[in-house]
Parts: sequence; structure tokens; C-alpha cells
Amino acid sequence: MKKLLTALKRCVVLGAAALAIVSLQPVSAAQAAERVVGGTRAAQGEFPFMVRLSMGCGGALYTQQIVLTAAHCVGSTGPNTGITATAGVVDLQNSSGRVQVRSTYVYRAPGYNGTGKDWALIKLAQPINLPTLKIATTTQYNSGTFTVAGWGANREGGAQQRYLLKANVPFVSDAQCRSYSGYSGLVANEEICAGLPSGGVDTCQGDSGGPMFRRDASNAWIQVGIVSWGIGCARPNAPGVYTEVSTFASAIASAASSL
Repeated sequence: MKKLLTALKRCVVLGAAALAIVSLQPVSAAQAAERVVGGTRAAQGEFPFMVRLSMGCGGALYTQQIVLTAAHCVGSTGPNTGITATAGVVDLQNSSGRVQVRSTYVYRAPGYNGTGKDWALIKLAQPINLPTLKIATTTQYNSGTFTVAGWGANREGGAQQRYLLKANVPFVSDAQCRSYSGYSGLVANEEICAGLPSGGVDTCQGDSGGPMFRRDASNAWIQVGIVSWGIGCARPNAPGVYTEVSTFASAIASAASSL
């Protein structure tokens, strides 16, 4: 999610039981409901690993029974049956092919305090029979052009969307990202920036926890980031900030094996 005045995580609270965990520049994520800005509709089945979470965040199937999302989207580690994962459709109102499964457990990154380490796992009550999204285990793919997708807003301050949107955003180096106003707190080796200098294309509130991905050497999708925060949505010189998945790949694998 992006930072509006002070940095704001990109999730949206959709119910009293849902939690919005703010970053070290905290503003309630409940202030905005948003999605991919400057994007186009994804085709049915184009990104079958995409998951919509009932607290107003996105995610991706790490395994058929575990969703990888952002730490700021969930509460503390432990049993949790209050989250519903929706998958199998790009249109959230389309009941044909839609799969909805409740959570049983949440694992939030150890040491998460709003700065960096913005990843979490949600175990589902039963597997979802859809393709999973593998994650990067090295920095090999942490550059180039990435794809982002989500059901968040299509403009800053906008509303949650019915259809899954997709967009492409280019890599922004740590040095360049830190040079922008509000980004000096970027956590090296834990976060990665992406976006156009001119703005216009970006993730936004409601996209938190969703994947940032690209093609690997075998032309398969591989996840390199998790939507985390930013300044506003699609503003010039204000890229999106994503959890650098490769940094936490071993920890994610270890946590998943214990669930």
C-alpha cells in the first residue's frame, strides 16, 4: 500500500474484526479503499494464483493451502478463523468458478513492527485446487519490469474494485527510491521499489499483500515482491514499495512447513 501524507500501508479494513496494522509513518488504512492505478482488466485465468482476502488485502497461493500476504494485513501469529480467501475469479461478483475458503491460522513475520519484514502466511481450512506462484529465492529477478495485480482502487482515494486489474511497473534502485521525499526510511535488502518517475501506474490501497511478479528464465511467473506501502497512489516521483521476497524466502519456506 502507499503512503498518503504520512506513509500508509495499502490495506483496507472491511469489517470490525479485521485489523489494519500501520507502518512507522502510521495512518489508518481504513481511510482509503483502492486498487491498481493505470491498469487494465486481467483475463479470467490469467493469474490463477491471485487471492482476495476479506479484510481488504490481496495475496497469492504459496501452496494450495497457504496464502502469502503482507504482515500489516493480519494480526499476530496464532489460530485465526476470521479471514475468507476468495480465488478462481477475476470478477468478485461472479459465483461461477469462485472458491471461498476460511482461514485456520495466521503466521506473521517474526519481529514485524511496521518497518520492513512485511510478510505473512495464512493457512486455509482446505486446499484450493489452483496453480501456485513460486517465489524468488535469490536477487536474480529483482530488476527489470514487474507485473502487479489487485482489486484495490484505480485512483488515489478511490473505491475497491469488482474486477482484478493488472499493470506493469519498472524497477527503481534503492538509491533512486531513497532520493524521493518520504522514502528515506526504505529498508535496504528488505524492500524493493518499482514505479514510473512520471507516476500514473501503481498499486494502491486495497492491493496490500498482493504479489509483484515477473517471468523467470523458464518464462514462468515468479514472485519478487509483496505490496507494502508508498506515498499516495501513482504520484510522480513516488514509487510503490514492496517486500523483497528473496530476502525472506528461507524464512517463508520454514514457516510454511510448520503450518
